Amino acid sequence: MLTLPNRPARIATAIALALAIVSLIALVLWAILAAATGSEGTASRIDIPHLLRMTSIQAGLTTLLSISVGMALAWALNRLRFPGRDLVVGLFASAIVTPGMVVAFGLLAVWGRNGWINQTSLALFGFPLGNPAFGLSGILLAHVILDGAFAARIMLARLDAIPVGKLKTGQSLALTGWQRFTILDWPAMRSTVPGLAAIIFLLAFTSFPIVLLLGGGPANQTLEVAIYSAVRLDFDLVGAVRLALTQIAVCSGVILMAAALTPIPTSFGPSAAPSWRDGTTARWLQAIVLLICTIGFVLPLAAVLSDGLTTGLGRVLTQPAFWWATLSSFTIGIASAVLTLGLALGLALGRAATANGLMRTLLGMPAFAYLAVPAIVLSLGFFLLVRSLGIAPATAAPAVVILANSLLALPFAMATLGPPLEAIARTRGKLVRTLGLSGWRQFIAVEYPLLGKDIGVMLALSFCFSLGDLGVIALFGTQDFQTLPLMMFRALGAYRSNDAAAIAAILLIGTIVAFVGLPKLFERIANAAR
Repeated sequence: MLTLPNRPARIATAIALALAIVSLIALVLWAILAAATGSEGTASRIDIPHLLRMTSIQAGLTTLLSISVGMALAWALNRLRFPGRDLVVGLFASAIVTPGMVVAFGLLAVWGRNGWINQTSLALFGFPLGNPAFGLSGILLAHVILDGAFAARIMLARLDAIPVGKLKTGQSLALTGWQRFTILDWPAMRSTVPGLAAIIFLLAFTSFPIVLLLGGGPANQTLEVAIYSAVRLDFDLVGAVRLALTQIAVCSGVILMAAALTPIPTSFGPSAAPSWRDGTTARWLQAIVLLICTIGFVLPLAAVLSDGLTTGLGRVLTQPAFWWATLSSFTIGIASAVLTLGLALGLALGRAATANGLMRTLLGMPAFAYLAVPAIVLSLGFFLLVRSLGIAPATAAPAVVILANSLLALPFAMATLGPPLEAIARTRGKLVRTLGLSGWRQFIAVEYPLLGKDIGVMLALSFCFSLGDLGVIALFGTQDFQTLPLMMFRALGAYRSNDAAAIAAILLIGTIVAFVGLPKLFERIANAAR
């Protein structure tokens, strides 16, 4: 680190951005606390202990099931060779950006009262199989589809990282499948499990669209949905604020516990080719696991595309409201992605330019503020803040949604750009000092050409998060300002399921195109700049 070039401007910029983010989060929390303090003694009928209990139960069960499914799927993918393996691995990697409400809608199309499974059962046997897509079972199924696939991709990366020397030694000792798992696989994955479990618990604890669509009533309502209902349906700001404070407290506690755990490495690239073959029985079991998980992940998405592109697409495309919502969604997605890129680069470049441990920690912390202040809580804070400033929420809505979506994507952006920038600083710092490059020339000539794909991945993540977000727009959307997720939600509420299916299909296609295309586009641009 002694070879780092002197970059006071980068460090100063990072400090200014960190202070701005901290000040903004402080203002949001102040608005929530002020509302809570100003309404002491005001009655609220919200049963917070029940909501906290239900939220914790579904988040705990989601974590347990997702880790189990992810471990089994990673084990199968790490062993099996088959045509299209890279495509399947990439499919599961895309779970991180697949909109939750699209998966929820897909589950309704497959397992709902009038879904594919019940229609098939009725035609073959004369009776339906029930409606497992609603209630706790539907919530868990949707979460496991997304979080289980995410966990599998992380654990597969750990299995791929097992040294070749260890594998050769294990093969020479003729280890059985179970012996390899206990001696090689489990030690490789074990350090990842606690941190991964904490992330999945937080994702499930703060889940909004899945619970909103599949909850099936107050019995399965969670804190996020209760906050939305308190503000939008009952205008019970007292109850909403108390719920928000409860959620902040729980999330902060989980984050403090997770802070001491091993960081979770992310991977979106291709998986290493399998080099170990288990026995016949184990291979059959792996094939069954892979088949079940692939069908479970693909079927809801296939249902969305099938229903959306064949039933309501023509009607939706003729609605002016759809084109306005599409324009709003893409404008907000692009703006929030660009803002996220600016914030992440500013913080990451400044963090990589200093060897001071305390400074590096302080510059990294503000980016992760959203973990303690989830989307719906952030939205509530902004809602209360603009009201206290005398600004109509509808007037502030576009700027608030862009800013909030940017803050929600910032942790992933920092996790994507931070490590490669720090690696460049360590390995190329002496060269930069020797050539006497300025900070701008260093970025153009050295850093940007090496960051092309990472920037593309970051922009794709930010854009997809924003495109599929319902939590932020839920409190600020109006008839004149709505995004595609909000329009889809309103179509479902009005029982226009064909319209909702078409919008879900468009959201899914847009997400896939952005997630696959943007990294490749920016990688080519960066390669051309070398």
